[in-house]
Amino acid sequence: MVKTIQSPNPQGQHDRQIAYWLFFCAAVIFGMILLGGITRLTSSGLSMVDWKPIMGVIPPMTQTDWQEMFLKYQQFPEYQKINVGMSLEDFKPIFMYEYLHRVLGRLIGVIFIVPFLFFYFSRRIKTGLTPKLVIMLIGGGCQGLLGWYMVKSGLVDNPHVSQYRLTAHLGAAVLIYGFILWTAFGLVLTARAQPVELQRFSIGLSALIYLMILSGGLVAGTHAGNAYSTWPLMGDSFVPAGLYAMTPAWLSAFEDITTIQFNHRMFAYLIVALVVAFAIRAFRFGIVGRLKVGIFCLIGLLGMQVTLGISTLIFYVPIPVAAAHQVGAVALLTASLFISHCLSNGLRHSN
Repeated sequence: MVKTIQSPNPQGQHDRQIAYWLFFCAAVIFGMILLGGITRLTSSGLSMVDWKPIMGVIPPMTQTDWQEMFLKYQQFPEYQKINVGMSLEDFKPIFMYEYLHRVLGRLIGVIFIVPFLFFYFSRRIKTGLTPKLVIMLIGGGCQGLLGWYMVKSGLVDNPHVSQYRLTAHLGAAVLIYGFILWTAFGLVLTARAQPVELQRFSIGLSALIYLMILSGGLVAGTHAGNAYSTWPLMGDSFVPAGLYAMTPAWLSAFEDITTIQFNHRMFAYLIVALVVAFAIRAFRFGIVGRLKVGIFCLIGLLGMQVTLGISTLIFYVPIPVAAAHQVGAVALLTASLFISHCLSNGLRHSN
């Protein structure tokens, strides 16, 4: 009797290799978002007043180098209007936060480009995947340009970066992160039949979490988190006076700190209610396996995120808590995307 030997599936192995590489890239971007939050919270983002994509990798090495960087910084409004009298020793930490943020951005480029070229020229990328990887590459390059465009908005008379540019920079980073994750999930998750009714719910939930992250960008860009350090009330009432008081009214959602913080809180309440409703509905379907694990993770991360958000307010935006709150939102989106992918993946193969 002849024994049949099944040949290995090389493309499946290549898909896993590419997926692990993409997961690693996403993890580094997650760290980049955390470091970006710390850079903003420590008011370090305007400490590097020029952009040198190549030579900017080399940090100040001598006391003379540091003096040169500090003299450049002293020529711009942040020093002249906010940090006048700052010593060189006080300047060094804020410079290093921004320096590390920029260097990590360049490192992400290397981490992406080198393996991509290897997988491409060794013909390990399956049909249809290369355009997605190219979009990721182009998106990363545009993100670097957007970061400098954001910084330039603060190197003027008003030494604060535009909340619009900051929100766009954060939103683009999270969008690239989510696209990388979604692509990687598609390479390693096998299809299982899932309840069709939950698919739209989960995708809508992911979209709302993303919008809440953008809302958080507006809070950060306008320092609206400092306006009301009470919860659940904002000052003396749940609905504060002066909401949408600007003309035109819609502009308040982007420039009035009271309205911006109120909207961010309302986003949070809405997402809490929807996650609870989604989980109840999912458990009624008797979901099992990785989808069940994903929903438990979503609930746990939501509880952590709510706690961090409240703590950020009542303790007047402490840097560790506020930074954790920012990446907590990205972690919440990660769980939501995982659930959405499980549902949409199962739907395509369950008919």
